[in-house]
Amino acid sequence: KQVKLEKKEIRISTTDPDSGYMVREGKPEGFFYLDHRTVDGKYNFITDVFVTPGNVHDSIPYLKRLNRQIHRFDFLVEEVALDAGYLTMPICQELMKRNIFAVIAHRRFRPKKGLFHKWQFKYIPEQDVYLCPARYELRYSTTNRSGYREYKSNPNVCQNCLFLSRCTRSKTFQKVVTRHVWENAKEWVRKNRLSERGKQLYKRRRETIERSFADAKELHS
Repeated sequence: KQVKLEKKEIRISTTDPDSGYMVREGKPEGFFYLDHRTVDGKYNFITDVFVTPGNVHDSIPYLKRLNRQIHRFDFLVEEVALDAGYLTMPICQELMKRNIFAVIAHRRFRPKKGLFHKWQFKYIPEQDVYLCPARYELRYSTTNRSGYREYKSNPNVCQNCLFLSRCTRSKTFQKVVTRHVWENAKEWVRKNRLSERGKQLYKRRRETIERSFADAKELHS
């Protein structure tokens, strides 16, 4: 089977081709660099700085930079606090595997207006099914190439359901809910964030890394 190549347009600066074109909500748009910085949670010492083009997502270099600090300084990392840009499946999975207590800010995804949120579909691990708000099962169907398990409803049930208009706009009357194969790691991070230890740790983050960036912004020349 012939693979269809996807074309992607990338803007390149004519004066500084090493920079990257950044488009982020609430940020200025243009060619920039990003400072990926790590500080320790006790004294706010900067332990790592890594600069990338502005179009590199925060999460991309994270695990490599964590490994570098562990190997170079022989750090025994017990816990980390990260903003929402780092809430990715690979990061959650790796931190859980290493038993590093991780707190990562929550990202809010808004569903299409009038539709149920994903959290309103409850996962039942013992049966490996989801229950919809009407208490009907969505059963496992397949795992896609991105590592997401797909759970699908029974169209014969859905087409007569009172909640259909709030559940799906599919012409086949079928609701599909996805669950990543590493979803347990993301749920573990969520529980950490809601715990008392997690709340204290994230509060400390505002007093350390956020202050470090604020100082850099204020004092740079």
